[in-house]
Amino acid sequence: MTDGRPEGRSRARLLVVTAVAGAVIAADQVTKSAAQTHLGHGVRHVLGPLDLELTYNTGAAFGLGRGWAPLLVFVGLALVGVVFGMSRAARSWPAVVASALVLGGALSNLGDRLIRHNGGAVIDFIRLPHWPTFNVADSSIVVGVVLLVAGSLLPSRA
Repeated sequence: MTDGRPEGRSRARLLVVTAVAGAVIAADQVTKSAAQTHLGHGVRHVLGPLDLELTYNTGAAFGLGRGWAPLLVFVGLALVGVVFGMSRAARSWPAVVASALVLGGALSNLGDRLIRHNGGAVIDFIRLPHWPTFNVADSSIVVGVVLLVAGSLLPSRA
């Protein structure tokens, strides 16, 4: 994939980050648009405990900080900068992919706050019992963070 030189590794890393984050953003935005189009009339049962219900979250994760959308935009932008820096400094490909998952999720939710006309709210639509309603971007962020934490706890190979 690379020629072994630092420039080649850096270029490959940027390509992977861009591709993974772009895929997360695309999947999240397409599903949010579908949710807005098809879920305006209440809860839809899917399978087992899984329901779909259109909600608008003006807070952060799990609805914390409701009504603080302007502050959350600044926090989100700072998070994007930190995670992008982490992805550039990542020493393993799993860490690069994990960082890209977090980056894509954060960028997509920021897109909701800045571009969609929902009063700074993020669109959520996946509902499970005993869990706050969430979206594809939220799932990507959680998976990415879990992978980063797990990777940091595993012994590194020489």
